[in-house]
Amino acid sequence: MQLKLAVIALATTFAACQPPSKDKEPGRATLPLLGTWELISATSTERDSTVSTFNPKQKMIKIINPTHFAFFSHDLRVPRDSTAPFTSGGGTYTLKDSVYTEHLDYFIQPEWEGNTFEFIVTIKNDTLTQKGIEKVEKLGIEHVIVERYKRVK
Repeated sequence: MQLKLAVIALATTFAACQPPSKDKEPGRATLPLLGTWELISATSTERDSTVSTFNPKQKMIKIINPTHFAFFSHDLRVPRDSTAPFTSGGGTYTLKDSVYTEHLDYFIQPEWEGNTFEFIVTIKNDTLTQKGIEKVEKLGIEHVIVERYKRVK
């Protein structure tokens, strides 16, 4: 009997010493979302009009770690045009089921900072799709965006 109690106590102590899994923390990404993603298509819909916002002359990546996201884009033309648009931004996020919510803390255009954007995300094979509304009241922006990314290996 004492041996059984000792084994149970040892097992309980061992289990209690294990660090919590970040994949199971509420609001944190599960493993498939983490990583580096390259934008492969993007659209914006405002009212009844949908346009492609994907620029094949630029490369954009999004990096997602357990607590933050960041995105960067730059001109692909060589020699690079120093006046060409460069975009960067990032912040924190939460993920609950398929609802991915970005809290934009940093952006090249400060008027966008401090806003929160909610998306539905799906991952199929090596493709991440996010769809949601970007709304920035002080700029009069409200449109639905759909972005598709492929995983960078």
